[in-house]
This record gives sequence, structure tokens and C-alpha cells, in this order.
Amino acid sequence: MINKFFNLILILIVGCSSHEQKPPKLYLALGDSYTIGESVEVFERWPNQLVSELNKKSIVFEQAKIIAKTGWTTGELLNAIEEQQIDESYDLVTLMIGVNNQYRGLSIENFKEEFTVLLKKAITFSKKNETGVVVLSIPDWGVTPFASDRDQNKIAEEIDQFNAVISQVCSNYKVPYIDVTDISRQVTSQPNLVAQDGLHPSSIMYSLWIKKVLNYITN
Repeated sequence: MINKFFNLILILIVGCSSHEQKPPKLYLALGDSYTIGESVEVFERWPNQLVSELNKKSIVFEQAKIIAKTGWTTGELLNAIEEQQIDESYDLVTLMIGVNNQYRGLSIENFKEEFTVLLKKAITFSKKNETGVVVLSIPDWGVTPFASDRDQNKIAEEIDQFNAVISQVCSNYKVPYIDVTDISRQVTSQPNLVAQDGLHPSSIMYSLWIKKVLNYITN
């Protein structure tokens, strides 16, 4: 009788522990206007859309911690990270930066130096080191209505040059690099990919980006 009682208690304990939920994963998103989602609602920002899609797949994340601001260059993002004094480790870290370096005509050599520092920091913030970091390319803002009176070919060439640097640095540190520039260039045939401000991506474009990110994370 006693043995049956203890067996019942053991079954109840095992049953309860098997139903315990794991704590949600942590996500840090670093960037500029694209990451903060200029001109879209908070829930439409691509990091927040990504969390929503991951949760649907039972890969449960807390809401993304976003360190990003419209207009930031690599140097300004570095300063913001230093001010934040990040002391937590994250299951996922994303980095998307550089468009404002190109927009302001800043040196690509300096960009490479600062981007490398940012990537190394992102790796240190990751619980999985380089495998827990994902870098997205710089979109081509030259195809947007905002840039209709500018030298769009020159913008495209410079964006490609900056992205080549990003791709190479990511390769050096074995960090996944996801090209979303090709999606941004579909604006000419799909105007609904641009937000109402005529410059930044719409939530529809962001949803296309996260499909690429999801393919990496879930495979």
C-alpha cells in the first residue's frame, strides 16, 4: 500500500514537471530606422513581426529589445550600445545598419571598421556566439518615391558597395548574412512595399524580410 502511494506521488511529480514551460527566449535587435520601423505601427516593426511568427511556431520569445533610431550611423549605434551597458545574453541578436553612412556620404573604410566592432559586440551579446547572430543587408532606398529626383544608379552602386563590405565581414566572422536588398528593389513594381512616407518599408515589405530570417532560424 505504501509503495503504491509513493508510486502515485512520483507519477504526479513527473507529470507536473513535464508540463513546466521553458522561459521565453531573449532577442536583441540593433539598427536604425529600418529596425525601429519608421512610419509603421509598433507591432509592424520587423523584429516584432519576427517574434510573433516564431511564437506561432512554438519558439517562444519575449518582445524584442530594440536599440535603434532613425538616422543612426554605425558610430551612433556604437555610442548607444555603450550607453545601454548591456549585461544580458540573448538567444538571438540581429544587426542591420549602414544606410545612413551611405546617405551622409561617410567613408566606407570607416564604416568597415565600425561595422566590424558592432558585429563583434553582437557576437558577445549572443548565447550562441556567431551562430546566434543574424545580419541583414542595407535596403536600396534609391528606388523609393523619396529618391525620385536623385541619382538612383549612384545610390544603388554605393548600397552594393556597402553591402559587399557587410557580407565580407560577416563571412570573416562566420555570421549569417541575409540579403533583403533584392526585396527592397521590388518597390518599382510593387508600390505597396513602401510606407506612407514614401521612403521607409511598409509592414508588407518587412513581412517578406522575416520570411528569409525565419528560414535561417527554424532550419
